[in-house]
Amino acid sequence: MVAGEVDPGAPAARHLYGADMLTSIVLPIHNQADHLQQIVTGHLEALASREASIEIVLVTNACADDSPEISRDLARSHSQVQAVDLTEGGWGRAVRKGLQTARGERLCYSNSARTTPEMLSLMLAYSDAYPDLVVKANRRIRDNWLRRAGSLVYNLECRSLFDLPVWDINGTPKVFPRSFDRLMELKRVDDLIDLEFVAICAREEYPIVEVPLLQTQRHGGRSTTNVQSGARMYWGAYQMSRAFSIPPR
Repeated sequence: MVAGEVDPGAPAARHLYGADMLTSIVLPIHNQADHLQQIVTGHLEALASREASIEIVLVTNACADDSPEISRDLARSHSQVQAVDLTEGGWGRAVRKGLQTARGERLCYSNSARTTPEMLSLMLAYSDAYPDLVVKANRRIRDNWLRRAGSLVYNLECRSLFDLPVWDINGTPKVFPRSFDRLMELKRVDDLIDLEFVAICAREEYPIVEVPLLQTQRHGGRSTTNVQSGARMYWGAYQMSRAFSIPPR
């Protein structure tokens, strides 16, 4: 299925995720002590009225501030929060650890600095309606022209190399059912984990729908993306394509 297309005959409204089904939300955290409590309490308040149970898995990684301590305090204060601390950094490493720790039948991971409670609620609502799909964000706007250009080049490269049906490889939140078990076998420990995620979906024919999100403002902290990291991603995508097998359609 092409991203964004939903088969009207699909089991769309089965509401697989009832009150007895747990949704796990993985939030990698890197030096975000100044806004971490606001993020978590905002998500908990926004999701409190949902029928399905939720847990939030905070994965602090290579933090040089008080993020690990704040995460542990939040876990002690809220039964729905788990806290995991990694001494090594890496977006992919934190995502993988969070998914390994998560207990839910539905799984989600997201960029904690950019995901608002409203965004997360919207993505989970789409997943409620279409429980047998991968639901992911498509961020339509970037902070500045350089990021917009860099993102366009990267996404075009990935679509060409992997024959992918999505327009925003790195867009989060990404929500998927645990039954898509190949997504639990992610290997990357770096920023390329999002490309690996989407490439696995293409290879395994897991259907994807993209939801456009327009907000780009960060809660706080600083982005780790720069010209050097961008160049590594372009080269890394090419290297990954040499080893990754996707059957022809």
